[in-house]
Amino acid sequence: MSPIFRKKKCNYGIALGGGGVRGFAHLGVLQALEEKGIKPDIISGTSAGAIAGAYIASGKSPREVFELIKDRRLIDFVEVRIPKTGLLNLDKLRKSLSENIEADDLKDLPIPFYVAVSNIIDGHVEYFNEGPLVKIVQASASIPVLFAPVEINGKIYSDGGLFDNVPVEPLKGKCKKLIAVNVSPINKTDKVKNLIQIAARTFHLSVDSTIQGLKDKCDLIIEPPELDRFEILDASKADEIFKVGYDYCKGLDIDL
Repeated sequence: MSPIFRKKKCNYGIALGGGGVRGFAHLGVLQALEEKGIKPDIISGTSAGAIAGAYIASGKSPREVFELIKDRRLIDFVEVRIPKTGLLNLDKLRKSLSENIEADDLKDLPIPFYVAVSNIIDGHVEYFNEGPLVKIVQASASIPVLFAPVEINGKIYSDGGLFDNVPVEPLKGKCKKLIAVNVSPINKTDKVKNLIQIAARTFHLSVDSTIQGLKDKCDLIIEPPELDRFEILDASKADEIFKVGYDYCKGLDIDL
């Protein structure tokens, strides 16, 4: 982190929450915010928010990121494995990130970026703003049971949503205005027909408690309610999800 950044507060900090493929809505929200003259000077992210945030922090525009990844289906990013530490792994996601983001270390990104990960041995959340970028982002997106955890510096890490699904904490005191984007509304569903869907739904329900009290920590919370229509592992509706985020944010009267 540069000395200049340490001395001066950023204007806008944006925390991007986890939510599987609903993370495409982050890009719609960020596009609408940009059109309103609001661009992040510092970013934090968990899981899907960590993936979107990494691309944005690398200097890409929301629309550019969306076009880059929207045609990727879930199967393009995962590989089925014999269950041991997870049913699937995200090694292909690591490859995609490394091919499309020049920085190898979080600290080298043009926009300061914090990634929330869960230390599953010590049992607490950690916020990385330096270290191996693709490995840390992969760890943040590794939903327990579904995806294999990731070893970093001899410790085992999993999805940051276990402890902090919308990571505003690392941004507090570093920006004048703090915006949180939650893409994980909780509603009833009947789409739990196989082991993967059950695991995803169980995790989705468990992380909801980590965002309690969010309203007291932020200047603005953006939570598009229509996102509950989309399964968190079905990327076939990427265009619709982006549009939900964009339209909802575009319709907000934001005065920051």
